[in-house]
This record gives sequence, structure tokens and C-alpha cells, in this order.
Amino acid sequence: MNKPVFALMVGGVLVGGCTMTPKYTQPAAPIPANWPSGVAYAGTQATTNLPLASDLGWQEFFTDEKLRQVISLALTNNRDLRLAALNVERARALYGIQRTELFPVLNANGSGTKARVPADLSSSGRRQTVERYDANLGVAAWEIDFFGRIRSLKDSALESYLGTEQARRSAQILLVSSVAQSYLALAADREALALAETTLASQQSSYDLIKRRFDLGLVAELDLLRAQTPLDVARRDVAIYRQQVAQDENALNLLAGAPLPEELLPAGLDGVSPPQQVTAGLSSEVLLRRPDVLQAEHQLKAANADIGAARAAFFPRISLTAAMGTASSDLSGLFKSGSGVWSYAPQMVMPIFDARTWSAHTAAKVQREIAVTQYEQAIQVAFREVADALAARGTVGEQVAAQQSLVKAFADTYRLAQSRFDKGIDSYLGVLDAQRSLFAAQQALVFLRFQKCANDVQLYAVLGGGEQTSTPSDLATSR
Repeated sequence: MNKPVFALMVGGVLVGGCTMTPKYTQPAAPIPANWPSGVAYAGTQATTNLPLASDLGWQEFFTDEKLRQVISLALTNNRDLRLAALNVERARALYGIQRTELFPVLNANGSGTKARVPADLSSSGRRQTVERYDANLGVAAWEIDFFGRIRSLKDSALESYLGTEQARRSAQILLVSSVAQSYLALAADREALALAETTLASQQSSYDLIKRRFDLGLVAELDLLRAQTPLDVARRDVAIYRQQVAQDENALNLLAGAPLPEELLPAGLDGVSPPQQVTAGLSSEVLLRRPDVLQAEHQLKAANADIGAARAAFFPRISLTAAMGTASSDLSGLFKSGSGVWSYAPQMVMPIFDARTWSAHTAAKVQREIAVTQYEQAIQVAFREVADALAARGTVGEQVAAQQSLVKAFADTYRLAQSRFDKGIDSYLGVLDAQRSLFAAQQALVFLRFQKCANDVQLYAVLGGGEQTSTPSDLATSR
């Protein structure tokens, strides 16, 4: 290739470093600098002896060995996470395609023609056969990126790829927290089922006793009907909890991506080790490290780069087609001395009037404003989620303590009511009321204990915790 062509190509590469993308400035976070305070948040202030959620891997946060095994299976088999990983691989490949647009594509081309030329068309006035053989290396329509259009598109593709990676991280955190909460829900429902079955057995014994007394004429039919009412309620509750346990198992199997063996499933909340405690830190700035917030920021950077591409569309596009090689009228002489050929054809297209470029520029600017709004919204949603979890942490402990005291009071009431009935001092109505109140209080206690554990998991997740510390990079391609 001659010197002018070479100089033009080198100059294009060097000048291609220019870009018309606006300078990116991170928007200010539209949230308070510190976490909410007040009575509901008592005891949730940051302490030095607790780790940040984002610094604690899920293997360390969850202390229950069976739950860790279930989470590990879900990370391996869950289809949603697999799709997220595949999306990352696709975005990486698309970025590679866009990046290579900056460089010329070198093609090798070989051709041969043989044609008969009649006498009236031949320069010699005689009929002849013409042959031509070519072998070339060339560049076809390579756009030299003087104004950074392709570079801006490359930057946009890069940010889209990085945003997809953050989406994969968000999917993993969501999966880990969903598996843990489903596991805890199954444990709570199994415990509630056991409680309902115990209550049903107790109600059945009481009903049988009243039925024998009714048959002997010692009690009225009204007492028998009163005893039958809580028995039927207990039977209904057992059926309800059996349904919930079955559905919890189905949900957990779906998250895990495969049926779980019974030995990995919890029998009740008492058999599940509670997770580690984490702190939210002193500043809400920790939310900027959340994957969904980082994803929104990458989308904002991509929209910012698209403005550069839209601006560059107003300026000329310069492309180059060039080739060098050898040609001969005889195949045997194709590579002989003196058969070299070369050609180059630069082209410039200058937009004079194209209303689409103005609309595209306007659309790119509006898209950036949309991305800014979505970024700010992601931060606000994240702040609200953490604040809600902190409010729950600050109050759920007191709720559990109060409910435990209430269960004890109802248990003592039931014991005394049963004793008074057995001695003939009081009617069976007092026993039924005490039994009903005790069962409801026990159910509420199971729910509050579940809420306490589930909120610890939720706080860990909304603070950005739950990413696998050793995620294989080939998660998608290995399947």
C-alpha cells in the first residue's frame, strides 16, 4: 500500500480518539445522608462489632448448614439466575461486536475471469479470449471515526454490558434472599401445622369427653355443640396449614431448580439457626454500592454516550476502501515480478439536511433525563426498603417478647379454666374461650418469630448482601 493510503489510515486511527460525548457527572443522591431515627429505630444504629452486609458473604451470613446447602443448590440450578448469566454473556459479545467497528476489517479476495470478446468489440479488431486473475488484501468501507460516533456507540455498549452484569448480581441477591425466606416460611408453616395438629388432638379429646357426658345426660346439648365448634375449626386449620406446607415446598423446589431431599427441609423454626446480624452503617451512601443502583447508573452512562453518537451524526462520515495485491492475465504469472496492483477510494458523506439527526439528538437527550430519573428513583426505593427493614428490626423484638408473655398468660388461663371445669366450678364455655385464645396467640407467636428472621434476611439483601463470593465466571457456558 502506498504512503498516502497508509498515512490516511494511521491518521484516522489517531484522530478516532476524539469523542463528542458530554462529560459524565454522577447525579446527587436524592435521599438523606443518614438513616431515619426515632422510637421505631431504637437500637438499629450502627455498631462497630457488626459487619456491613455488602462485606459479608452469604456463606458467612447464614449459619444454618441445611439452608446453606439449599442456597448452594439454587445458585447452581435456578433458571432465572442462569438466564441472567446468559444475558451477561450476550451483552459481552454485543460489546465485542461494537468495539471491533473501530478497526478495519481485512479481507483476502481471489478472483478469476475468462471471457470471449468479439472482433467488433476487441481493440485489436480480432476475436480474442481475455483472461484475468487477481489476489488482493483489502479493506472495504471502513469508517474512520474522526468525530467519535463509533467510539460513543462502543462506550454505550460497554455500559450496557456492565449494567447487565449488575443485573446478574441483583438476580443472585434476590435468589439468595428468596430461598432463605421461603425456607423460613416452610419452617414456620410446619411449626404452625404441628401446633394445629396438637390443638386438634386436644380438641378431639375434649369433644370425646363432652360427648360421653352428654350421652350420660350430665351436660346439655349446647355444651356438646360448643365443643364441636373449636374441633371443626382445628380440623380446618390443619387442612389449611397442610396446603401451605405443600405450597411452600413447591416454591422452594422451584427456587432450588430441583426437588429437595427431605433431610434438607426444616421441621420448624426452632431447628433453624438464626442468621448473623449486620449493620446498615452510619451513612446511606452504602446504597450506591447496591447492584440495582449501579445498574441504573450504567444505564445513565450508556444514555450519556448515546448523546455523543447523536452529536457526531451532524458531522461528515469518512470511509475508506483500499486494496493491494497482484493481477495477471495468466494464472502462472499471478505472483511474478511487476504484477502488483493497489487501489484506494476514500469517501466523505456530509449531511446537509436530514431532520432525523435532530430528532435522534433530541431523543438521546430525553433518554438521558429518563435514565437520570430512573437512577434517582432506584436510590429512593433502596432507601425506603432499608428504612422499612430497620423499622421492623427496631420493633419486632419487642413484639415477640410481648407475644411470648401473652402466650404464657393464655396458657395459664387455659390451665386454670380446665381445672375449674374438671372440678365443676365453671362451665365448659370458659375452657373453650381460653383454648381458642391460646391457639390464636401461639399462631401469632410463630408468625412474629418468622417475621423477625425474615426481616434479618431482608435487611441483609436490601443493603446489598448476598452475592456469592466465588461465583464461577462460566456459570452460563457450563450449562
